[in-house]
Amino acid sequence: MLQTLFLTMLTLALVKSQDTEETITYTQCTDGYEWDPVRQQCKDIDECDIVPDACKGGMKCVNHYGGYLCLPKTAQIIVNNEQPQQETPAAEASSGATTGSVAASSVAASGVVPGGGFVASATAVAGPEVQTGRNNFVIRRNPADPQRIPSNPSHRIQCAAGYEQSEHNVCQDIDECTAGTHNCRADQVCINLRGSFTCQCPPGYQKRGEQCVDIDECTVPPYCHQRCVNTPGSFYCQCSPGFQLAANNYTCVDINECDASNQCAQQCYNILGSFICQCNQGYELSSDRLNCEDIDECRTSSYLCQYQCVNEPGKFSCMCPQGYQVVRSRTCQDINECETTNECREDEMCWNYHGGFRCYPRNPCQDPYILTSENRCVCPVSNAMCRELPQSIVYKYMSIRSDRSVPSDIFQIQATTIYANTINTFRIKSGNENGEFYLRQTSPVSAMLVLVKSLSGPREYIVDLEMLTVSSIGTFRTSSVLRLTIIVGPFSF
Repeated sequence: MLQTLFLTMLTLALVKSQDTEETITYTQCTDGYEWDPVRQQCKDIDECDIVPDACKGGMKCVNHYGGYLCLPKTAQIIVNNEQPQQETPAAEASSGATTGSVAASSVAASGVVPGGGFVASATAVAGPEVQTGRNNFVIRRNPADPQRIPSNPSHRIQCAAGYEQSEHNVCQDIDECTAGTHNCRADQVCINLRGSFTCQCPPGYQKRGEQCVDIDECTVPPYCHQRCVNTPGSFYCQCSPGFQLAANNYTCVDINECDASNQCAQQCYNILGSFICQCNQGYELSSDRLNCEDIDECRTSSYLCQYQCVNEPGKFSCMCPQGYQVVRSRTCQDINECETTNECREDEMCWNYHGGFRCYPRNPCQDPYILTSENRCVCPVSNAMCRELPQSIVYKYMSIRSDRSVPSDIFQIQATTIYANTINTFRIKSGNENGEFYLRQTSPVSAMLVLVKSLSGPREYIVDLEMLTVSSIGTFRTSSVLRLTIIVGPFSF
């Protein structure tokens, strides 16, 4: 056991010699060391920390420069800071082991052990349990009885820069960042290292000289999908109107305004980044492009309805005057009141005209005429009064629309009885005082009544159309009258 411990300490001394004599390149370090890019130098590898189960058999691992020791868990390490004393003979060292202490070769002749080694005075530990070896490197095994543990709280150990003595008499790293002993600027972040510290810029900043300046992340695309807003030490993304940030705070997704906040009065259609409003039939968008206003169809055209256009919300309707009804939504058609609401008396007949009706006597004959057939009155030859009167009067009725175009053929008169060797002539006997009509003979037995002036209703005209019949030898002369009642409607339809 003593032989093994002696060889281990000897190896540690050789490592120290190699550390002081060998020139270290920029990034190459000897075994047991690794390159520290922050401090730009080689640093010791703590094998006790990185090697799993470095020591077996219940031994504890003690790290040293370039290597480590496996010692009993009750062992304490004390290094003398004084000048090397006379070497202890090997026999003495051997006898020291029998008393419970083990001596090993020194790993340092000076007062500081590299890498945070332990330096103490050998005189600080008294008692037969302490055995010093050459260079006063002493290993002491604690006795099983805690009452026999030598203690001297006045002894001090010297640690390397960046380390301090702990309550367990080991050198531990000083956290300059927590202690506030660093010299980092107010705009820098202190990062503690083993035995030292470094000053770094906070995230979102970069070092420029001695100052930390903000990194403009927006100049390095593609951070954001649409818009990037740089802030001190950071940035955030924004989206154009009509878009919103996705859960990743980077991508912009379209907002369906028709679902989220439908501002349209009637119809809403979502499009990429926006929306459009439309109106139902009969409405049009207002100036704000959101609301809908009723279209006054009656104002846009005067030909929508035959008589009167009535505007309604979103639509229009047509109306007709009294005596007419709406057909096909826009046209006015005369109502035949004689078929629907006949209000004439029993002795009257109903005559429908455009826009109304009238009641006329079923027997229109006046003395000395007598009724021979429907609407036909004859003056008897036996009656002396009839000699100067037309032989017969036939009553006819017709209806025309107001403002009818002229000239226009409106009624044809024709002889019902034709006599041989006779000549028929036709004339307007009465009812044409203003010259509204003209009678044109179309054949020896017929004539056509022509409207030559436009008539406006409602108005009634009674026109007597006379046919004179004369024998070719002058021995016979007679006449008959067709009494035509013309009712002009109040409208042109």
